[in-house]
Amino acid sequence: MKTLILYLCVALYSVVQAADDVLVFTDADFATAVAKHPVILVEFYAPWCGHCKRLAPEYEKAATILLGSDPPVALAKVDCTVETNTCSKYGVSGYPTLKIFKNGEFSKDYEGPRETDGIVKVMNREAGPVSKKLETKEQALKFLEKDTVGVIGFFNAEDSAKAKSFLKVADGLPSIRFGHTTSDEVKAEFKVTEEGAKMFRPPALQSKFEDAEVYTTETGDKLKSILESESLGLCGERTTGNAENFGKPLCVVYYNVDYKKNPKGTNYWRNRVMKVAKEYKGKEGAPRFAISNIDEFGRELDECGIENRSGDKPFVCCYDSSNKKYKLTEVFSIESLEKHVEDFVAGKLEPHLKSEPVPEPNDDPVKVVVAKNFDEIVNNEDKDVLIEFYAPWCGHCKTLAPKYEELAQKLAGESDIVIAKMDATANDVPSQYDVRGFPTIYFAPKGSKSSPRKYEGGREVDDFIKYLAKESTDGLSGYDRDGKKKKDKKKKTEL
Repeated sequence: MKTLILYLCVALYSVVQAADDVLVFTDADFATAVAKHPVILVEFYAPWCGHCKRLAPEYEKAATILLGSDPPVALAKVDCTVETNTCSKYGVSGYPTLKIFKNGEFSKDYEGPRETDGIVKVMNREAGPVSKKLETKEQALKFLEKDTVGVIGFFNAEDSAKAKSFLKVADGLPSIRFGHTTSDEVKAEFKVTEEGAKMFRPPALQSKFEDAEVYTTETGDKLKSILESESLGLCGERTTGNAENFGKPLCVVYYNVDYKKNPKGTNYWRNRVMKVAKEYKGKEGAPRFAISNIDEFGRELDECGIENRSGDKPFVCCYDSSNKKYKLTEVFSIESLEKHVEDFVAGKLEPHLKSEPVPEPNDDPVKVVVAKNFDEIVNNEDKDVLIEFYAPWCGHCKTLAPKYEELAQKLAGESDIVIAKMDATANDVPSQYDVRGFPTIYFAPKGSKSSPRKYEGGREVDDFIKYLAKESTDGLSGYDRDGKKKKDKKKKTEL
């Protein structure tokens, strides 16, 4: 019993310590607090936000790790339900919003991964040089000891044209580790005789299906393209920290991927995937291939319709360029994977669609859109559509709801305008709608359904009416183009 109590105390202390490592800023001290740090990541959040709650433990663990980095990197947070002036100043409209500040000034929006390893990797990169200078053979070998892909540039001088190009490429590929050298000793160690770059796969990811090292003398965009492709390999390990790098189309094989505890078992299945993947290398329109940990991507599997995950065989889901999902329904084998990918590339598979039931009836002023009736309502070429993507738990969405309802009622007589809403947590959202926070609102006009416009205006009823009066394809029958209500043309009857 004492042991259990001690364990719980240690665990509780660890959680509290991690939470304490995230700095808390207010309106009163924000400007002076951020100025104390060469680089800092700030999360703007709301306590009720579901996405914020999911981010919190990852953010806290990242804060603790980054304090031990060289140089240390700070993470902070601002409660936007209280510190309204700061959040307004930096244009925060959805939660969580993350921004990077350098020397007290806003630097850029944080667009990276939102799990511990990814946050740590991005912020370490922001704090340090884009490429590490390797002056000795020992430094170069140590650089390559890590379990991720590393790239070393070999140059005659640090200010040579190729060196400058290499550093520019490195700055644009934050997910890859870069080093560079002008040392003859290092060049001799890696048998390099002219200026160029060499990419090294870590031992765990090396296989007979592809080269362990890739050397090139290319520069600029050609070098960037080579490194982007080769760093992922025929079948890369896809994590929540690098998932965005893989692009689409993509076929992902999910199982107990763990290179730390079970590298042999991990590569047992990966080699089978690579046997299929090598048949598609270099082919136009071919998908990428990746392996992912089944527990880390449980939510992704749910969205692909893979609910029964019992057994010891991997599961497969392919994603096309519009992010439609195609699950392997047979038991995994090389043969079943080959057939599934072949049919996926040929367009013979039916996608899995995550959708709520189509509402019946659907005659309220605000039309309810689900994935199954999205084409019917939103992609209707005869109608302009204003659609709100919301989350049931979102406080801003709840505040907007009565105003959005009032808008729909005021425009109920407009035959060419549809006011709609969609629960983006329960339905697949088409890829052309970039929904990262709630509520997100888009306008899909007639004839431009493939290129909807994100609504960035105010959220009062009059703001929406003015926008629609101006942007609607054929105008509004009850309002002029300035959003002013038209006068009744009927003559008044004299008494």
